[in-house]
Amino acid sequence: MNVTELTTAAGWIAGLAILALIASGWRKPARATADSARARLEPGTTVPPRLVERRAHLVERTPLWRRVWAVVASGGLALWVGAVAATVIAFGGAWIVITLTDMLKK
Repeated sequence: MNVTELTTAAGWIAGLAILALIASGWRKPARATADSARARLEPGTTVPPRLVERRAHLVERTPLWRRVWAVVASGGLALWVGAVAATVIAFGGAWIVITLTDMLKK
């Protein structure tokens, strides 16, 4: 692959990335427009509907078994990610030491 082909491929990739960013920017706004219940009228009436006041239900607490499971699962994931990170860091450190040692032998 020569430099011209590489430059052309990089240009296509950059152009497609820009196109994807522009396309992902076309979305609905996060906030909805204000639509007050008092401003709405029933068809054929001139008086807004009466608002009914209701008590809100309290949210139930998460069960104990689910909280314990969350702690156990997050601890297991933390151990797994830590083991993977330690393996990658140790491999990188060993590779650097071996490479520098070989460079000293030359």
